[in-house]
Amino acid sequence: METMYNRAPRRRDSRGARSLFFFFIVGVVTAFCWYGYMRFIPNSEMVEPGYHFEYPVIIQGIETGQGALIENKEVKLPLSAVQQVLGEDKPIRYEPDSGSIILTTAGKLLHLKTDSLTATINQKPYQLTIAAETSNGTVYIPAEPLQELYGLHVEFVEKTGVVTLLSAGDAVQLAEAAPKKGAAIRNEPTIRAPYVEKVPQAATVRIWKEQDGWLLVQSSSGLTGFINKKDVKLTTIDQMSEPALEPAFIPWKVLGSKINMTWEAVYDRKIDTSKIGPMQGVNVVSPTWFALADDKGTIKGKADSAYVKWAHQQGMQIWALFSNDFEPDRTTKALATVETRFFMIQQLIAFAEVYDLQGINIDFENVHTSDKANFVQFVRELTPLLHEQGLVVSIDVTPKSNSEMWSLFLDRAALGRIADYLMVMAYDEHWASSPKSGSVASLPWTENSLVRIMKEDGVPPSKLILSMPLYTRIWTEKKGVDGKIAVSSKAAGMEQVKELISVKKLKPVLDKAAGQHYVEYKEGGAMNRIWIEDDVSMKARVALIRKYDLAGAATWQRSFQTASIWETIDKAIKTRP
Repeated sequence: METMYNRAPRRRDSRGARSLFFFFIVGVVTAFCWYGYMRFIPNSEMVEPGYHFEYPVIIQGIETGQGALIENKEVKLPLSAVQQVLGEDKPIRYEPDSGSIILTTAGKLLHLKTDSLTATINQKPYQLTIAAETSNGTVYIPAEPLQELYGLHVEFVEKTGVVTLLSAGDAVQLAEAAPKKGAAIRNEPTIRAPYVEKVPQAATVRIWKEQDGWLLVQSSSGLTGFINKKDVKLTTIDQMSEPALEPAFIPWKVLGSKINMTWEAVYDRKIDTSKIGPMQGVNVVSPTWFALADDKGTIKGKADSAYVKWAHQQGMQIWALFSNDFEPDRTTKALATVETRFFMIQQLIAFAEVYDLQGINIDFENVHTSDKANFVQFVRELTPLLHEQGLVVSIDVTPKSNSEMWSLFLDRAALGRIADYLMVMAYDEHWASSPKSGSVASLPWTENSLVRIMKEDGVPPSKLILSMPLYTRIWTEKKGVDGKIAVSSKAAGMEQVKELISVKKLKPVLDKAAGQHYVEYKEGGAMNRIWIEDDVSMKARVALIRKYDLAGAATWQRSFQTASIWETIDKAIKTRP
């Protein structure tokens, strides 16, 4: 009995093992078949593309977050999509209060309004066939002027409703579908994904990117999706055409030399040019003639035809200065709207014509940081219109600092792309109310100011003019009753300091760290210190102009000079290392 009981379980174990083995084989075969099915058998289901808009906007094979509008088979594009494809170098300004849309290039300014077929280009009439509009909080712009100004390529396929945007100059790889079987465009990079379109054999598609052996493509119907890399053959590169080149504005330059400009500070009285001595090498003067008078953009002027005649007789160009009068709140309102900005521009053009000016120098200082973008927009609108009149546009910029009202409002990178020249006002390192005595513009500080703008803001040296002070400060340090040193200063021109040194029989010493001469003397129980502006300091700064091959030099301001300094600057500019 014991033997029989021992044998029975072994027969059952044998049958169980065979069953397990059978199911294992079936599982392996099933898994293999499933793997083969998933790996090699494509999904034959066709689905709709699944775009989010009736007229989806496609950029580089990807649907953007906005759809287009179609009117009379013409395309209106959402502003956000246009800005995405054009990039920051071609910004478009929209002002909702007036419905104004402003488009600018180096030589053109197009101003249109929502719900209006009338526009202007460089202040001349420009007729639209469809109007810009706003809908559900989105601004839509007609495609036609975008194509004309920026060379934007806009493709609309009526059958699918797809709108494709391509930038001028874009290079896109093309490919052909497999010659025998064509290719399927799928909504995901896998053969198990359903397809949105079958591309016939030898049909051309655009390739936008590669992903895990698949290509993101776009067919002639505008539909996008993924094609297996093995199902296409690369062909040619499709190069998007560029718009017709605008005649380049060439800012005035002195052949074989540098710009050598000086500012002429004009206060209550006109300048008596008979008292101005020879200024060897100076080829541009910038009289401070124009200033912002109110928040509506009205400009007050002090221009003088007699000064114009004198300057031209000396062979000098006139780049008249336009300031904001250092009035921040007035400036905010004047820059806020296209109407006030255009009003200022029109007045400057009129002044330039009446007084035969060759340029405008913009000197906006003490500006709210919140007006940074509006100031750039003003310069962006101003420049093509002034260029059309043959006028040079220069912008005064301070060295970079953390000062809210004097430095941070300046977008030097953007201004450097737009204007002809940036005048780097390399003063005041130590300002009138500085708590510490020091140079107005030491050599290392001056050089660092230039280098930061070139490196951090990408402004080319050919657009930079080093502006140098013809004045210094006489510093007075006096100990108070509390034992603390009180510091005060007063500005002094070169001739005044030269006379003071002579009268007091002082002996200047070279401050190597500052790159200029220095004197000190005691008077009335106080220590007086002067970092001197003279031939030494001017030569050292002009050497920076040669070192970095800057566009030239400027000086603030003429009446602070000594008669000999013009020859010193001129020779230093023309000297070759």
